[in-house]
Amino acid sequence: MSLSPPPHKIADSPRVGMVSLGCPKALVDSERILTRLRADGYGFGADYAGADVVVVNTCGFLDSAKEESLAAIGEAMAENGRVIVTGCMGSEAEAIRARFPNVLAITGAHQYEAVVAAVHEAAPPARGPYVDLIPQPSADDIKLTPRHYSYLKISEGCNHACSFCIIPQLRGKLASRRIDAVLREAEKLVAAGTRELLVISQDTSAYGVDTRHEMRDWKGQPVRAHMTDLARELGGLRTPQGAPPWVRLHYVYPYPHVDAVIPLMAEGLLTPYLDIPFQHASPSVLRRMKRPANEVKVLERLKSWREICPEIAIRSSFVVGFPGETEADFQYLLDWLDEAQLDRVGAFRFEPVAGAAANDLPDAVPEALKEERYARLMERTEAISAAKLQAKIGRILPVIVDELGEPDEDGDIGASGRSQADAPEIDGQVLLRDVPASLRPGDIVTARIEDADAHDLFGVIAD
Repeated sequence: MSLSPPPHKIADSPRVGMVSLGCPKALVDSERILTRLRADGYGFGADYAGADVVVVNTCGFLDSAKEESLAAIGEAMAENGRVIVTGCMGSEAEAIRARFPNVLAITGAHQYEAVVAAVHEAAPPARGPYVDLIPQPSADDIKLTPRHYSYLKISEGCNHACSFCIIPQLRGKLASRRIDAVLREAEKLVAAGTRELLVISQDTSAYGVDTRHEMRDWKGQPVRAHMTDLARELGGLRTPQGAPPWVRLHYVYPYPHVDAVIPLMAEGLLTPYLDIPFQHASPSVLRRMKRPANEVKVLERLKSWREICPEIAIRSSFVVGFPGETEADFQYLLDWLDEAQLDRVGAFRFEPVAGAAANDLPDAVPEALKEERYARLMERTEAISAAKLQAKIGRILPVIVDELGEPDEDGDIGASGRSQADAPEIDGQVLLRDVPASLRPGDIVTARIEDADAHDLFGVIAD
């Protein structure tokens, strides 16, 4: 009688913890890092104690964000002690090491290979004939967002020289991805369950400028690396059930060719939503910001877009208290907002950023005045939002479900979701009552709107 050999013991996989800070673009970077590490055989720790090494993906856009990043690094050092730093603040390695000299490695934004190499050195991957058979990344790539929506990054960097911004210093000049690679990723995401694609970059409208809008073959047809071509192709994607995903465009500068995507929204190929970073409206402030000062023409185009696609929602963000901003400049912005009637607005108090040209501008606005102007702007935009949402009461709208609640004492279940006018995390919600227990995150339902406040809608699934 022969005895079987004892089973081969597979070495335990090292475990990596991840702290991801900052914008959706940084979140995509974190997803790519984790996906690559999983392909190399790593597991992931849900807390500091369960990780052999911790990667902190930092934000470095504002000084307040840098302090948040440093605090996160400090917490990871205190709780774990084996920390690798990456992301935008990685460009300030000296400042990080001055505070935390024992961090294992520091890399800059979107330096995936360097991060993975640092993890390999800090916690070498398990090796052997079994572990090395781990497949490369696939449609099951790691996602840090819910399964039903995904960020689709189309480029890195930026060619603008805005005086308040250091993004080109952190992430470099515009570097567009190949359009066939972008479309292939989008197709995989939709096939894997994504119902909403959020297109992101530093400047979505400039996609392909750096490659002179090179042509690539996509399913037997030539396609340009251009925002309008990309939007049209994304609008043709279908889920396994044959439904079109929502395709939402973020960080869109209002270049003339943006006009060409509005008919695609009217046709239902794109979600009728544009995220446009206007930043201000006063011509004098825009000049000091080194941004285009064509606020009147923008108002004309907003009117034209709404005539073509009445359902279009426009979101933007604005900076108050920029150096030299007078009361007349600020009042100009308020009046412009009254006329523009934007659907969603965010605002920021100007904050000096190390390395930004705006720091050297004269006539700094006092902090108390920044706060007062910020409060006035938010009050004005909240009133506009409330009126727009009140006008939706009684309408039936498509809603994508994000989360289901627990049954109450009567067994009724509520759910939170979003209309096509609402991007995740930054806009409002649609709160639904009495939903069926069979409802799942990612389901798209039609809802009758029953009520509204300044930010959110309330409704019930339509019969």
